Order: sequence, then structure tokens, then C-alpha cells
Amino acid sequence: MDQIVEHLPSLRRYARALTGNAWAADDLVQDTLERACRKWLLWRAGSDLRAWLFTLMHHLYLNQQRSASSLPLLDIEAVQDSLQAPAPASDDAIDLDRCLQRLPSDQRAVLLLVTLEDMDYAQTARVLQIPVGTVMSRLSRARARLRELMHAPANTARSAPDNGPPSLRRMK
Repeated sequence: MDQIVEHLPSLRRYARALTGNAWAADDLVQDTLERACRKWLLWRAGSDLRAWLFTLMHHLYLNQQRSASSLPLLDIEAVQDSLQAPAPASDDAIDLDRCLQRLPSDQRAVLLLVTLEDMDYAQTARVLQIPVGTVMSRLSRARARLRELMHAPANTARSAPDNGPPSLRRMK
């Protein structure tokens, strides 16, 4: 179990990039660690622990996305006063984060694992349980789309993500 500790920074980094939210990322990492502890006997000693942990995290993230689509909508005016302003960040970092969030989730996952987590194509394929060729094509599409979004006018890059309905909507 001590082997897991060395992977915590990369798990948190990947979770933060997936969710776009520090609190949601912490929850995802915690859920991943809980599942890893429960399923520890299923991990085969000698196999890639890092890839196994990332696979657990990816599946948990997908499950959370599926269940989030069935959550009831909140009245934005009721929660608006309790929201805090985000910490200031550079415009480029904000634009990159928003552009990453606009990528389809399958492309974003591949891009983050290969670039941010420095996994090779075979490891990424194992984590996402897809063929290596699919990893390569999704990565190519993700890079091209990210390039488009980063060079698009600011209002295009700053619009809402294409990954489904917004979590908050104004209700009358």
C-alpha cells in the first residue's frame, strides 16, 4: 500500500485536469484511493500500479459524469451569493484550461495522460482500455482541436464546454 503514496501527486494532477475543479479533484482522488484499498487484492503484483490507479480513477470519473447528468438543476440565484471568486491566474492559463474543458472527454483524457502524465501510448491504452491506434488518433484530434481553440477569438475559447449541459441553469 505504501507504493500508492508516490503516485498521489500525478493522480491529483490528472484529477484536477479532468474535473477543472480542485475540490472535485480531491474527491476523485479520495474515491480512487478508497477503491484501490477495497480492490487491492485484484491488483497483480509486478504489473503497472500507476496504470491500474489511473484506470480506477478514469472509471470513477466516467461514472461521476454519468450520474451528474441525472442530478436536479439548482436555482443559480439561490447559490450565487455563496460562490467565491476564483483566485487570479494568468490569461493564458485560464484560456488553456477552458480550451481543455471544451475538448470531448475521450480526447481530453488521452491528451492529459500522454502530455501531463507522460504516459506512453501503450500505458494510456491500458488505462483507458482502448487500442493503441485509438490513442494515437484521439491524441491527434485533441491536439488539432486544442490548437484551433487556442487560436480562436477569445469569446469562442471562453464559451461553455461542449461536454453536456451546464450544471447550473437560471430557473424562473
